[in-house]
Amino acid sequence: MIESDRELSAMVQELWDNDINRLKPGKDYRISLQGKAGDSMNINDNNDGAGYPLFTFVDENIFKKETFLAFISLLDNYESDTGKPEIVTPEEVAENHKFLDSIVQTPTMKIAHKYLVKKHLSPEDETEFKKQLYRIWFELYARRGSSRPDSSGFEHVFVGETRGGRTVIGFHNWIQLYLQEKLGHIDYKGYSVTAHSPQPDENKHILALQFSWKNGIKPKGSIFIGVSPEFEFALYTLCFLTSPNERVKVQFSLYDMEIVCHHYNQKHIGTTYPVLLRYLNPR
Repeated sequence: MIESDRELSAMVQELWDNDINRLKPGKDYRISLQGKAGDSMNINDNNDGAGYPLFTFVDENIFKKETFLAFISLLDNYESDTGKPEIVTPEEVAENHKFLDSIVQTPTMKIAHKYLVKKHLSPEDETEFKKQLYRIWFELYARRGSSRPDSSGFEHVFVGETRGGRTVIGFHNWIQLYLQEKLGHIDYKGYSVTAHSPQPDENKHILALQFSWKNGIKPKGSIFIGVSPEFEFALYTLCFLTSPNERVKVQFSLYDMEIVCHHYNQKHIGTTYPVLLRYLNPR
């Protein structure tokens, strides 16, 4: 492991250890992996590896916590089809700021902020730091094939988008997945594995999967499960600001993984998500 990855891994371990709002698998939520997803891109494919929902139980009391509440309030603020310009109302801007206000008070974001200040990558002043976070995550830009601002890092990563109505892009968040599945908009098609990736585990916090959303298909997605919004926000912001590489290797807890992080114009997050390489032995 190169030194920069080792340093980042130590930081991510610290974020993980301080993610006080993380859910416990089997206690706060349960998932049902069922079968392996097929290779088809067809939404009506009979090759569905899962006849039942992914989530069998989530303790929704968790969603009353401040950061979860603020995060969930943002999920209905977006037009999912790329190419359609986003209209951001003053109320939505206020909700974005409320979310940032809540997460910067959490241990995980405080740790990330302190580290970024030390590296001269973020301003020390909290108000200026929130402005930086707003630019990275919430400022609109035109995604490929569009001439008008129709996307943001937050929408792509945490909410999900559709391209041409048939393909789901982004959508790397378990809370949105759970809520959309509960509404009947998600059809979980099974887990994804390759010849090199480990078998998924219902008691681990990461999963590669296939699902359909509305009328589109996500042939393969990868998400953390059960972590808090502030953990993902802190982790992805760290990777975006500290590494020019689009793939960053990190090891923490039981996981050896890559964080994929595509920059858009070096100012915004294009996409970011975790890829599990292998499980580590418990320390």
